[in-house]
Amino acid sequence: MSLAQEAERELEANSAEADRILHICNACRYCEGFCAVFPAMTRRLDFNVADTHYLANLCHNCSACLYACQYAPPHEFGVNVPKTLASIRRDTYIEYAFPKSLGKLYRRNGLTVAMSVSLGLAAFLIATIMASGSLFVPGLGANFYAVFPHNTLALVFGVVFCFAILALAIGVTRFWREISEPGKPVSIPATVGETAQNVLTLKYLDGGHGDGCNNEDDAFTHRRRLFHHFTFYGFMLCFAATSVATLYHYLWAYEAPYPIFSLPVILGTLGGIGLLVGPAGLFWLNLRRNPKQIDERQKSMDRGFIALLFFISLTGLALLGLRETAAMPLLLALHLGFVMGLFLTLPYGKFAHGIFRTAALLKYAIEKRRPNPVQAGGE
Repeated sequence: MSLAQEAERELEANSAEADRILHICNACRYCEGFCAVFPAMTRRLDFNVADTHYLANLCHNCSACLYACQYAPPHEFGVNVPKTLASIRRDTYIEYAFPKSLGKLYRRNGLTVAMSVSLGLAAFLIATIMASGSLFVPGLGANFYAVFPHNTLALVFGVVFCFAILALAIGVTRFWREISEPGKPVSIPATVGETAQNVLTLKYLDGGHGDGCNNEDDAFTHRRRLFHHFTFYGFMLCFAATSVATLYHYLWAYEAPYPIFSLPVILGTLGGIGLLVGPAGLFWLNLRRNPKQIDERQKSMDRGFIALLFFISLTGLALLGLRETAAMPLLLALHLGFVMGLFLTLPYGKFAHGIFRTAALLKYAIEKRRPNPVQAGGE
């Protein structure tokens, strides 16, 4: 059986299992107040593939419904909403990936692919430095552009970044077209505002009751929410640092290196600390997560993304601290290798999931403002 046939059969099996479980949940409705998944579920009598993709990306895997469910394993119904929807999310990464072949590769070997690509790129950069001189060069004064010209870096990373944005845009557009449907016009500012608030606060990682997610021993905890916040805002601070540095360079002709107390360095340092604490915490939680709560096949993909963020931060902070030393060229090559590795794999793993989840939350904010078609049909 080819990979394409295997993926198609897996998609059909996962969708059929999701349809079975969602029908049971729709009849029970005990968990209706837990998160957005269950109110969205009640607007449907049957669940096609598009519905299961939508609900799967609306789920934050807090697992509150698993521990509250009277039909959960070992009951003969075997209702496990978090694990089932996690399997569907994995299908989402593959189904909407562009190009799809890269999504299939990453789903199987996320950690291996992420590290191999990053270290391979770093090795190429190291070889490039060595071909033109020594790898350890004292006296460069933190001048990164003495190692790699600015225009070369801007061109290479610009192309890779634009590819990642294009691939993500194509994927989420396909996803949105499949899950969206015409209906009564709604307030755009209200729906966008609600979606932004839910994304920025990770509202649905509160377990539906404000006590947090269920961890491996069924106790409530806010650790997942906390480490996700460290990771998300750390990433955004690093992105802000790069954006400010770009403005400095092109608008005011103020070129790097920047002083320790300059805005780009402060933002980058704070972001780097967040990207050390957040991914380290998420990796620790990933190791301890109850297998009943997750799709075990995603662990490699999850850990690949976590590893990239962690090593980007580690090499970035090391580069900042040792930029005046002879080790700067080596550290720069390592850091750039991990950054480019992240850009190349962005559309095929957990980062893409964040984009799809945002789209699902936007759809939920829109449809909740429209009449419930199930209720309307019964009137």
